[in-house]
Amino acid sequence: MSTAPPIPVRSPLPGSLAGETAVLIGATSGIGLAAGVLLRSVGAKVVLVGRDPDRLGAAVSRVRSAGGGDAPDDAVVGVSGDGADEQTLAEAFDRAGQADHVLVTAGGISGAGPVAGLSADTIRTTFDSRLGAAFAAARAAATRLPAGGSLTFSSGILVVRPAPGMTAPLAVAGAVETLTRALAVELAPTRVRVNTVRFGRIDTPLLRSLPGLDSDEAVAAAGSTAPLGRVGTAEEAAATALFLMANNYVTGQVITVDGGEVLS
Repeated sequence: MSTAPPIPVRSPLPGSLAGETAVLIGATSGIGLAAGVLLRSVGAKVVLVGRDPDRLGAAVSRVRSAGGGDAPDDAVVGVSGDGADEQTLAEAFDRAGQADHVLVTAGGISGAGPVAGLSADTIRTTFDSRLGAAFAAARAAATRLPAGGSLTFSSGILVVRPAPGMTAPLAVAGAVETLTRALAVELAPTRVRVNTVRFGRIDTPLLRSLPGLDSDEAVAAAGSTAPLGRVGTAEEAAATALFLMANNYVTGQVITVDGGEVLS
């Protein structure tokens, strides 16, 4: 049994994140960007990691504006690079100073197609892009986060409702959920928490890049069959990540945010 001090007790509300620092990997759009805006609005310092320098610059400006005009320049920092690259992550943590939380939303939907038609290279790329980013974040976070710090991954509801042609990306998402539970046990002696948010259909640029979902009408129709009658917003999805950062009594969990879609 670990002899480390118990994990700190504090308010589980998002306001407790004021003054803490979050590293967001894959934060130039969608849920990652929304998380940055919400975190800055409650007074957290935010380090955004993204591949595209132009999109990263726009994201930094948007997140900075969420904290009001009197925030110091280092309250929002952008680091350009691949979120699966350990050198990029090292720079992000160095720029953060003391990082308290890490959110990984990097890695879109890749490798879709019938399994018999997938090349070995495609399968490797699919696994490296998503699972590689998760492991890289875990390796960096394991030695840098304090007791009560958190590492949060993302997955999707197709893990429990598989669709044809999605074998490779769903295998990766399932692996991330398993990694979550394994890391929660491994990092428990350090009191670092590890969780995953399993998202349903969320109105993001990624969703709207899918065939037939490039208009407001199409997105509304797609969400109409869910119990709550619509797709979720990026802010609703990102708020779950803030909950997991703030609540010091949650670890090893996969929380579903899908408007009840898995029930329909």
